[in-house]
Amino acid sequence: MPEGGPLWFPPVGRALEGGLLMVGGDLSPQRLLCAYARGIFPWYEEGSPILWWSPDPRCVLFPEKLHVGSSLRRALNAGRFRFSVDACFDRVIRACADAPRPGQNGTWLVPDMVAAYERLHRLGHAHSVEVWQDGELAGGLYGVLVGRAFFGESMFHRRSDASKAAVVHLAAWLRERGVEMVDCQQTTPHMLRLGAEEIPRSAFVARLRRLCAV
Repeated sequence: MPEGGPLWFPPVGRALEGGLLMVGGDLSPQRLLCAYARGIFPWYEEGSPILWWSPDPRCVLFPEKLHVGSSLRRALNAGRFRFSVDACFDRVIRACADAPRPGQNGTWLVPDMVAAYERLHRLGHAHSVEVWQDGELAGGLYGVLVGRAFFGESMFHRRSDASKAAVVHLAAWLRERGVEMVDCQQTTPHMLRLGAEEIPRSAFVARLRRLCAV
């Protein structure tokens, strides 16, 4: 699809094995919000056209099912961390872009992606959770909130347990706002240990129709 084209995506059932659904388009706020509400997200590398994905199954976290392990609970109870929301979104997304990822060369958070999510943040749709330790940014995450669904994009940590602590604080923040589901996009051992689970894409999209219509 050419840049600036109509806000349209193919049905997610047409995605290839692995989840690739569409190539092209742009990263305007309207297109990004349209994509998320339909269970689609962008993910591509420098030098590539914009690629849009909708994997099946989908990894999600229901905030009320969050699992906090004993070691993480001890760290939280010890008061090692201080938390904030939207205190320094730009620092968080850039730290996510710079964080090394096992098995990846470089980052999918290319400059255009960073700029797009910073724009969404200024419009009130993208949010960050910051974890502080000894006055320094120890970890964090960011994502996009649409209705009662939160779409987690990336996280990072510089201190042990900091990214897990960010998820715990996010879950509490979302529960206060009536948010019922967190889209983790990719299935990772990190999120599964925190209580995330895989559900069929059809069930995921059906939930989004209800949650994102608010």
